[in-house]
Amino acid sequence: MVLIWTQFGVKHKNVNVKCKVRVMHRDDSSGSSSSGESKSDQEVPCLSIKPMGKDFYKVLAVPSDSNEEEIKKAYRKMALKFHPDKNSDEGAEDRFKEIAEAYEILTDPKKRSIYDQFGEEGLKNGGGVSMSSQTNSHPYGYHGDAHATFSSFFRGSDHFDIFFGTDMDGEDDLFNPFSRFTFSHVAGAPDAGLRRGRRRLQGLAVVHDLLVTLEEVLHGCTKRMKITRSRLNPDGRSLRSEDKVLNVVVKKGWGSGTKITFPREGDETPNNTPADITFVVKDKKHSQYKRDGSNIVYKAKITLKEALCGCTVNVPTLDNRMMPLPCSDVIQPGAIRRLRGEGLPLHKNPSQRGDLVVEFQVIFPDRIPPQSREIIKHSLAKC
Repeated sequence: MVLIWTQFGVKHKNVNVKCKVRVMHRDDSSGSSSSGESKSDQEVPCLSIKPMGKDFYKVLAVPSDSNEEEIKKAYRKMALKFHPDKNSDEGAEDRFKEIAEAYEILTDPKKRSIYDQFGEEGLKNGGGVSMSSQTNSHPYGYHGDAHATFSSFFRGSDHFDIFFGTDMDGEDDLFNPFSRFTFSHVAGAPDAGLRRGRRRLQGLAVVHDLLVTLEEVLHGCTKRMKITRSRLNPDGRSLRSEDKVLNVVVKKGWGSGTKITFPREGDETPNNTPADITFVVKDKKHSQYKRDGSNIVYKAKITLKEALCGCTVNVPTLDNRMMPLPCSDVIQPGAIRRLRGEGLPLHKNPSQRGDLVVEFQVIFPDRIPPQSREIIKHSLAKC
């Protein structure tokens, strides 16, 4: 009778195992050598022992020593190739799920370490098999949502717009058709009228008026605008509402109608990428001035006596000064005088300013006494 004692050496990943075999005679029960008896230790190749279950490296078509970037690149290529919205072949859906599961495992260091040693069954058994003393109290279970994996991968890197319209790896047959990709699964809803073949377009820009005072245009300012917007959750389906504060910088001299755009800060939907938000500068009504480009217009009210006999008008400026404006000539209703450089900064050259335009409004009396009327007639007889 021959007894065989084997010693297994399990190595990293799917590597063959070698056995050490000792052949012993019946009467050598202790295993010790005796004179006249021979024994031999021989190291011979045994059958390969490989982890049970799926070969996730083969699923992603990468070698077992691939780094994380190589695995991500392989997932990106394979996921796009077998996505059900692009690939209608039988079995594409199953391949798509298998690819997502492979990516989830091989990009997680702990799961990958267990898989490399014990395979898929090792993951399901909690990281322990009969040949190892390692244990794990949390057995692995794939969540099964390949579309959530896909959405998280691409949206997390902001690839929806950049990636699908760009041939990143020079593979026209793979990427160019995706410029018309629908993402019906990522949306988590029916196509809602979108035909197969359309890409996820950007939503329409959201436009808000931005009221600014003349003083703010004079000095420049920063306005903090709080917005509420809709954004997709990581699952690519449901929406959440969130607040955000945008700092809008208004530069000196900016005119009404100037637009400030914040790209992709607006609402997002399953069918649309985030919209832009645009603020349009609007002049807030002022109690004393009216804006005319880089000039500001101030209406000065004077009496008929002042219009005929002359006067000095004190004109307020935007920076709270009083500018005396002497008027010795007769002032016609609607006449204007200019205070140079007291207006708003020029947008293209903020160091220079427009004018403060003084427009005179003559206040006429409601009635004139008879004796005064005769004096006025006599005085204006030669005018």
